[in-house]
Amino acid sequence: MHSLRMASLAMGCLLFLPGARSESWPQFRGPRGDGISAERIRTNWGVEPPRLLWKRAVTNGFSSLAVGQGKVVTQVRSAASGSSQEVVAAWDAETGTVVWSVPLPPVRSTLYDGGGNEGTSTNNGGDGPRSTPTVYGSRVYVLTAWLRLYCLDLGTGQIQWSKDLVSEYGGANITWQSASSPVIEDGKVIVNANSGRQTNNLMAFRAEDGSLAWTVTGRDRMTHSTPVAATILGVRQLVVYAQTNLAGINPTNGAVLWRHACSYNGTSVAASPVVADNLIYASAGYGTGARVVRLARPGTVFTVSQIQRKSGELESHWATPVHHGGYLYGLYGTKEYGSAPLKCVKLDTLEEQWSEEGFGPGGVLMAGGLLMILTDTGQLVLADPDPTAYRERARFQAVSGKCWNVPAISNGRIYVRSTREIAAFDVSVPPPPPLRLGVPQKVAGGRLRISLGNADGGVVEASRAGDVRVYGAGDVTAREADWEPLEQAVEAEGGVLWLETTIGTERQRFLRAIEGPRE
Repeated sequence: MHSLRMASLAMGCLLFLPGARSESWPQFRGPRGDGISAERIRTNWGVEPPRLLWKRAVTNGFSSLAVGQGKVVTQVRSAASGSSQEVVAAWDAETGTVVWSVPLPPVRSTLYDGGGNEGTSTNNGGDGPRSTPTVYGSRVYVLTAWLRLYCLDLGTGQIQWSKDLVSEYGGANITWQSASSPVIEDGKVIVNANSGRQTNNLMAFRAEDGSLAWTVTGRDRMTHSTPVAATILGVRQLVVYAQTNLAGINPTNGAVLWRHACSYNGTSVAASPVVADNLIYASAGYGTGARVVRLARPGTVFTVSQIQRKSGELESHWATPVHHGGYLYGLYGTKEYGSAPLKCVKLDTLEEQWSEEGFGPGGVLMAGGLLMILTDTGQLVLADPDPTAYRERARFQAVSGKCWNVPAISNGRIYVRSTREIAAFDVSVPPPPPLRLGVPQKVAGGRLRISLGNADGGVVEASRAGDVRVYGAGDVTAREADWEPLEQAVEAEGGVLWLETTIGTERQRFLRAIEGPRE
């Protein structure tokens, strides 16, 4: 839940208090699955580096982090006597104390395929689980590398229900095992079972009890890529990068909204698609390259057309790029460990704008309006999202070990892990000063202009306008549900915020304001 502060006062002396601009990070690549944080964080790292709150040792894994209800959750590998078992564990977000740790069957006589095998010269051990847990309400959902889906209580780690997608639904694994993370939409946990029966590929289970809600039939065999939930042309859907197609799936009933033939070279698709309005970017390594398709919806049916293709170029190995202002910022190259460049690419043309070497296949996010890049050696880097040139702000060594994942950002903190360590850093900013209402002014048409300035007399940041919502009621003690939202948006101009509205003298004699990020 977002932390919000409210005030309810008579119209002549309305007071606004700032809300904390924070949000949970419940799944792979954040609350919207796009790698972008809406939080206000401190970005003056060159002057004041992020403050270490805690750091703990972990065992191997490429799983990223999910944060919710004061817990930080990830998956690791426990290996002993030549066997391997996945473990899902939760740390207290404040202290770094392990809250619970739960081994998940099966125990394997052989370890993971490939993966770099840190600390050994052999190629039969891998580096552990690749999937990221998903927090939903008071539960956490985990898909193991061996295609077992678990629902656990977030507070205790107790298993609530589980599904073996292999034995129950005929699922078949792929080389390097499953790396896709669970996606939750419409109260359903959506995963790919890769069923050999060709009848149960993408599957949705009801989050509450694990009962099967729907399946998608066809030959869209799974990859290592995590589906992305997005609204495109007014329709909510899951965008899936499968072995032979890009596809859009209705999360309510599993209906296929559209498909576009999109083959890869047979080795691996690991990065997620990137959705920007009605454009979808998809890229894979090992010689596959990148493409952009455009969706249209002239009636009720989607059409798809490929508008750009770069075969064998702009290969997103593991790291999914972020989109900002019509440009992609991502780590490119296959097996360029320690050296893979950060590139800026124009989305609709796939034209490279610039390239900066030396990052490796780590992860890319956006936070505080800046790029946040985790190198594969554990450095966190801040850079401007500027298509004209690479402009670095600061960097520091966050963790040691190998990082083929992305950090999590929640409640003014960055949580980051590697194959060796997990750590939390404070980048919180103090709340802005409270806003206070000026005397409402009558304007043309019988409307009122309500201005809002900082109580300390300072300039109001224009970015705060989008976080302020105003409600009216005839009774200051009215139930929350009876406060009517004012339709007019809050604007910013000349260092103050304002809106114009018509307020009924009886129905809306009192105003209530809430400041905080929108859901």
